[in-house]
Amino acid sequence: MPTAPAIVLIAPDHADDMQSGFGRYVAEYDVRLARSCAEALEVTHEILGSGGTVALYAAESVLPDADVLHCFHKLREKVPTARRLIAAHIDRFLTDGPPLRAAMAKGKYDAYLLMPRGVRDEEFHHAITDLLSDWGSTVPDPEVVAVKIISPRRDGLTLAIRDFLDRMGMPSRVWEPESDAGQYVLDRWDGPVAFPLVSTIRGDVIQPASVRDVAISMYGAPTAIDVDKVVDVAIVGGGPAGLAAAVYASSEGLSTVILEAEAIGGQAGTSSMIRNYLGFPRGISGMRLAQRARNQAVRFGASFYSGQVVDELRPGADGVPHVLCTDTGEVRARSVVIASGVAYRKLRVEPVEALVGSGVYYGAAMTAARELEGQDVYVVGGGNSAGQAAVHLARFARSVTILVRREGLAETMSSYLVGEIEYNSRISVRTCCRVVDGGGDGRLEWLALEDVRTGDVERVGASGLFLLLGAEPHCDWIPPEIARDDRGFVLTGRDVPKEHWVEGLPPENLATTVPGVFAAGDVRSGSMKRVASASGEGASVVPLVHAYLASATT
Repeated sequence: MPTAPAIVLIAPDHADDMQSGFGRYVAEYDVRLARSCAEALEVTHEILGSGGTVALYAAESVLPDADVLHCFHKLREKVPTARRLIAAHIDRFLTDGPPLRAAMAKGKYDAYLLMPRGVRDEEFHHAITDLLSDWGSTVPDPEVVAVKIISPRRDGLTLAIRDFLDRMGMPSRVWEPESDAGQYVLDRWDGPVAFPLVSTIRGDVIQPASVRDVAISMYGAPTAIDVDKVVDVAIVGGGPAGLAAAVYASSEGLSTVILEAEAIGGQAGTSSMIRNYLGFPRGISGMRLAQRARNQAVRFGASFYSGQVVDELRPGADGVPHVLCTDTGEVRARSVVIASGVAYRKLRVEPVEALVGSGVYYGAAMTAARELEGQDVYVVGGGNSAGQAAVHLARFARSVTILVRREGLAETMSSYLVGEIEYNSRISVRTCCRVVDGGGDGRLEWLALEDVRTGDVERVGASGLFLLLGAEPHCDWIPPEIARDDRGFVLTGRDVPKEHWVEGLPPENLATTVPGVFAAGDVRSGSMKRVASASGEGASVVPLVHAYLASATT
């Protein structure tokens, strides 16, 4: 039997209250008690020595032998993936709160809670289960597995499939073909064997050539839609803007279809923790935020098709519906919302580009992070996505270096992330620097870094490079009838060229130059490139869709 993950309670003064509060977790976790920081370190050493791990540390706000924040710092050096919370006794909750909450904003720990005062303090336990769930999504091998991947190597396709499954909220694990799980799956496969093989949540075994094959096996293809049916609104893109549009459109009775090229959530779905999104005081991972929104839209009747790349939009006119074309089918819709988001800008250093999927990744690549335990990794980018990726990578990597061409992060990154990065001893920032070369024997082993001020080049060892370089729109499939700016972003509202205005009036603020086609989120010219603003635009586009559909039927 595998060792149960541990919860370590550090309770010098109220041990009985702490143990009582965590009593419901004893059946599934190894709940240990320590009465000081030194004892917590000893308990941690014992757990790690026996092959176990710690999922959560819960400490009182005052410890006898160390400041609680210093204690958490020492414990994070031992177990970087463990979640950390302070459970303050009611006598100290208000007095200790202000300085400790300021430290929480810098990522020194994860939650500040009132110690449970009874066996059914469900608000307390909601926070605990959220933290444990977040921890479970970051461990290399989850205990509950929905999808089995059989592969003798961690190649680009295997990692891409697992990353897709992670972002879709499907816990997965990779087994060697010689393992018991590998043999079980192989016995159910009829035909020549090429890896990876995937045993899906439906129970069938497939041999995917791409991530899209896995997506279609799980979620179906647009051809499942009745070809005679015209939906009210088709949404291209399942990021925050597309998801918000899906929730509001379907909740108001519009027949709604969402086509997403990758996993639900878009770039936001790769964020390990979004701490400044309204309504989530302890933060929420991009994956969980996206899955909650998807489930919300599904409850209202929306239909999602993941892994579907839209190749063409054929605009309709005079009552003829718009048509969205993929290589597996077509969707006809009275209105279209373009919410396809942006892609990370390419580095355009050919030796490095050749190693994409083999140590080099565009985006946060949360699955790849787990493969880099104890390694030195680099993150290129100065935005929030780069900061969140660095914080997540620091849970596994020995060192994380953020590379930016500017002289600092303050201009482009939220203050709370800058503070969290400054506090984390595993993360360093190298300014006025760019990647000019890299290589390795089949995977990334080194990078060449140039100081943009002096031109000096230094070669460094590197096992991972994560590129989060800014935005290029997903617009190759958009027809010329829809106006775009010189960078390729979709023009809407008053930004539309005046020759496309009708009777001297511009289109509505999220409407494009084609009637019935709207744009929301990062793909739109002038958007803020933030999760909250994209969600707001997705919600705001639905009244415009309603108005258009009403006018089209009169």
